[in-house]
Amino acid sequence: MEALKAANLKVAKAWAMKESLNDVWKYLSTGWARRFVKRWLAWVTKSGLAPMRMVGGLIQRHLENILTFCRHRITNGVAEGLNSKIMAIKRKACGYRNREHFKTAIYFFCGGLDLYPVSS
Repeated sequence: MEALKAANLKVAKAWAMKESLNDVWKYLSTGWARRFVKRWLAWVTKSGLAPMRMVGGLIQRHLENILTFCRHRITNGVAEGLNSKIMAIKRKACGYRNREHFKTAIYFFCGGLDLYPVSS
């Protein structure tokens, strides 16, 4: 392990940058998160790794959206998952000719209904 650390590999440097960026999700204050990202971007810029500089540019362009998560702690993951499920329903049926049948299939598969009979 020490030999790998001493080798100063570009892959190891990029991996360390990626791992350190994960800490941004721990911040509750947008000011502290912004300061962290600015320091991270300076590190990436000085690194000399072109792919990481491209990622840094992407992060910089979307910084306000990243900071919005730090403020609200909400993502669109649930909506994306539901949309994926609806698209799978559409693919399985090879399209629906009737919009009402499509809506019924969505309610059936995504509604979370308990379809098992209740025994008393």
